[in-house]
Amino acid sequence: MTLSISQRLALLHQHIAESERKYARVTGAVQLLAVSKTQPASKVAEAIAAGQHAFAENYLQEALEKQLALQDEPLTWHFIGPIQSNKTRQIAAHFQWVHTVERLKIAQRLNDQRPDELPPLNILLQVNLSGEASKSGVSLAELPALAASVNVLPRLHLRGLMAIPAPETDFVRQRAAFRPLSLARDALLQAGYTDCTELSMGMSQDFVAAIAEGATMIRIGTDIFGPRTA
Repeated sequence: MTLSISQRLALLHQHIAESERKYARVTGAVQLLAVSKTQPASKVAEAIAAGQHAFAENYLQEALEKQLALQDEPLTWHFIGPIQSNKTRQIAAHFQWVHTVERLKIAQRLNDQRPDELPPLNILLQVNLSGEASKSGVSLAELPALAASVNVLPRLHLRGLMAIPAPETDFVRQRAAFRPLSLARDALLQAGYTDCTELSMGMSQDFVAAIAEGATMIRIGTDIFGPRTA
């Protein structure tokens, strides 16, 4: 039997709550972001009807179309895709959160293009945990300097870190892959970045390990909407 989006969400929330208890997390500490890339607005509407109101998108144009179709809904939109310089104006204007800032140039553009009538844009810095040149993200060594530069931009609000570690199937190895991001976030807190409380890490295959290592946001697509069609 194929589960509905509502049933999938209910199972996910149950699994999240069980993981919070198992790993001594505060109840409700982990926010579920529904990754709706390639999904039609009708499926997003199903998730909304089931109580989901935070959505994450990778592709700007697709996201803008869904935002327009669902503009009467009280939603929070997170941008989690690569950021090109020519897309920063629309990202700054149409999202409440951006998870993938890895360069000061992009942060400055988002700051300068954030509309004055909107509150500061919530920013997460994307960290490259594996050190692979092909992966996006600032290195752990360069993170403190980037955080210091972003933190002074008045139209941005530095809230934490995000990462996509190399895939692992073993639970212990999954936890180990997430641990450096948690430690880096803790170091920022200790350095005085008191609002850097967020850790965006964990997807359908590894979110339990992410919760065990302190994730505050998990990004789930397949386990909500089923396999992507594109």
